[in-house]
Amino acid sequence: MIVGPLAGSGYLLLRDAVSTPRSYLTDSALGLGAAAPRAVPQDALLAFLSPAVDGGILVKTILIVSLWSAGYGAAVLARRFVGATTGPQLVAATLALWNPFVAERLLQGHWSLLAGYAALPWVALAATRLREPDVDSSVGVGSYGRGHTEASLARGTESTAETGAGRGSPGSFSEVDSARASGTSGSIVGRARSGVQARRSRAGARVGAWAALVAAFAAAGLTPTGSLLAAIIGLALIGWRKMLPAGVLWVLTCAPWLTATALGAGAEPSDPEGVSAFAARAEPWLGTLGSLAGLGGIWNAEAVPGSRTTPVAFVATMLLLGIVALGVRAVWARGHRALLIIAVVAVVVPALGATSGGIAVGEWLVVHVPGAGLLRDSQKYVALAMPAYVLCAAAACTTVLTFARRFAPTSQDGVRTGTAAVATLFIGLLILPLPDLAWGVGGEMRPVHYPAGWEKVVEHVDAPGDVAVLPAGMFRRFPYSGTAPVLDPAPRILPNDVLQTGELRVRGYAVAGEGNRARTVETALLEGAPATDLAALGVGWILIERTTPGPLGASQSTLTTTQLTYEDPDLALYRVPNPTPTDTATPTQRRISATAHLLWAALLLGALLTATLRRNPN
Repeated sequence: MIVGPLAGSGYLLLRDAVSTPRSYLTDSALGLGAAAPRAVPQDALLAFLSPAVDGGILVKTILIVSLWSAGYGAAVLARRFVGATTGPQLVAATLALWNPFVAERLLQGHWSLLAGYAALPWVALAATRLREPDVDSSVGVGSYGRGHTEASLARGTESTAETGAGRGSPGSFSEVDSARASGTSGSIVGRARSGVQARRSRAGARVGAWAALVAAFAAAGLTPTGSLLAAIIGLALIGWRKMLPAGVLWVLTCAPWLTATALGAGAEPSDPEGVSAFAARAEPWLGTLGSLAGLGGIWNAEAVPGSRTTPVAFVATMLLLGIVALGVRAVWARGHRALLIIAVVAVVVPALGATSGGIAVGEWLVVHVPGAGLLRDSQKYVALAMPAYVLCAAAACTTVLTFARRFAPTSQDGVRTGTAAVATLFIGLLILPLPDLAWGVGGEMRPVHYPAGWEKVVEHVDAPGDVAVLPAGMFRRFPYSGTAPVLDPAPRILPNDVLQTGELRVRGYAVAGEGNRARTVETALLEGAPATDLAALGVGWILIERTTPGPLGASQSTLTTTQLTYEDPDLALYRVPNPTPTDTATPTQRRISATAHLLWAALLLGALLTATLRRNPN
């Protein structure tokens, strides 16, 4: 219902979302390029799988599975944490899927962030399971069975000795004595078996819970931000005793982007202008705090459903918060206070971050703390409120029904009918104020088809050298991509590294990127520098994207000193002779990064398999 248009053929190309038929394992895909590793290990995963499975299908599959996991995970969380029946579980699933956060992130093209969002209920479930004493306690059913069996064995031995001594002839038991001894032995064996089974069951549950936590961490780690979201939920719920091993396992699942940050450009300071540009935004009648509390407030005013630009946004937020408020007391009483506190912090901190003081703190962080640029889009972190919100929404059904029964006592059948009615009402109140989330967020998410020239360009890029692209800039408006700006697909289509400055223009701010060499190359092209200057900078190819607006400067002077190898109405490819090798990464760095990606993949697949097999350890 949400991503229905993507069921057709074609590729997702909307703002930051870029899917292509095939990707390549370049330095940029490994996170070792000039830009910060914001799409690690996502890009490497697509590069590894797309030779076997079309990249467009991969992205659609990951997105659909993520949305399904978010809804199903919310339902399971509600059932396990607040004892929700089917109706309240559906309310929880609806809230997890049908909210402004999902709509706005889909419109912004953050499909991989939604994988981290979807993992949050599963992280909460696994972490809470590990915190329960029967999963990892040395004193439990198994130890009780072992001690009880040893005591029974001792008593049986003493009884046998006494009986034998009383008869004067060991071994000459009566039939009654034999039956009693036989019964005692059977009881001992049964208890011993019960103790062994209990210990095995406890060990299996423990392994399964750890595997589930690792799998959720790794799935969320498709992007660095998703990984941070999962860590906050998991480490907050797992308890002090298991926080250290959980933290170590989380760090292992972060290996791709942590190594890329250490080896690539991620450790460099970010432009402080980005803090203001990506701060949370107020929506009509709500202010920044109200927008965030309603799971909205993304920085890009263009990446919002139409209903969020009208006073309907206020109505939708009040209904959402009203439903959540009805269940807060019940969730608090059941002991899930950490999730409620996280939800409050996840709303308040980004709101404070949008104030002048918060922006000043953010600017200091991105300049002085390596990797702090991950925090500049602070509205992402409102996703942390989702687990608490879905629990409160599910509990609210019972709260309303309990209140109603005070005035009109009902039978058990009446309770079931009432629960279904309240759940249906709540689902309607969540969906109706946001109707444009349906069918690809009002039709904005629809597959596109690349011109055939892209495939021809890929075939002609058959020699070393980085690729420079014109027009200048990171974003494009192709005739086939719709009206919204889209990230240039060249870095994910071409087999060589594509130089990108990383510069963004957001809400009137010019946010500089980390690509210093790319900036030098772009300036040289716009000034019409000779091909020899570009070759000295490591450029072996120049790609002209003819159907998108943007500055070309005096680049025609540069092109006259190069060799045209392919052209059509959409694209033109030029060869720069004798480029100087200027690899951003060394072979050792590539091996380290590849090993980190393999570790992440092994943890994801191994943990998923183990968690599945250990669901029923008996």
